[in-house]
Amino acid sequence: MTLISLLGLLAAFFTTAAYVPQAYKTITTKSTASLSLPTYLMLFVGTLLWVAYALSIGNVPVLLANLITALLAGIILFLKLRARAVKSA
Repeated sequence: MTLISLLGLLAAFFTTAAYVPQAYKTITTKSTASLSLPTYLMLFVGTLLWVAYALSIGNVPVLLANLITALLAGIILFLKLRARAVKSA
């Protein structure tokens, strides 16, 4: 493994892992009141675009990192939208 590959893997790991604590806290507390809907919406769309890009160039590390991040952001986004719907009902 080259140094550049290691750098890419570490970057992918840390940027993806950064969303795990928020997803865990949101799932366990079921509270999304302090979370920004536009932030998670943009993050979710952005990671899906990264997935499309990674697929088009065949870059597996970028693909995996963004699939995981999209999943975590998608969970938080879903919980935020669900809480918003319940609140307005």
